[in-house]
Amino acid sequence: MAGVAHPSAEPFDVAIRDETIRLGQFLKLANLIDSGADAKTVIADGAVTVNGEPEQRRGRQLRAGDVVEFSGRAARVTAG
Repeated sequence: MAGVAHPSAEPFDVAIRDETIRLGQFLKLANLIDSGADAKTVIADGAVTVNGEPEQRRGRQLRAGDVVEFSGRAARVTAG
């Protein structure tokens, strides 16, 4: 599972207030994880992908249009 991109369901949209958001913050905002500690762990483990590529930087800046996948769920960053 880790490191292998699998097609998932259509991503749901999650609006952000600013132009960018850090990956760890977005995981919480999208309710893909419960806490910042969870974000740190799943990102470090390589379990999160951004635009289909594994991402291990919690501070990765996301912009509108980016798609984040974790645990079979996908969320798209949208301008809000």
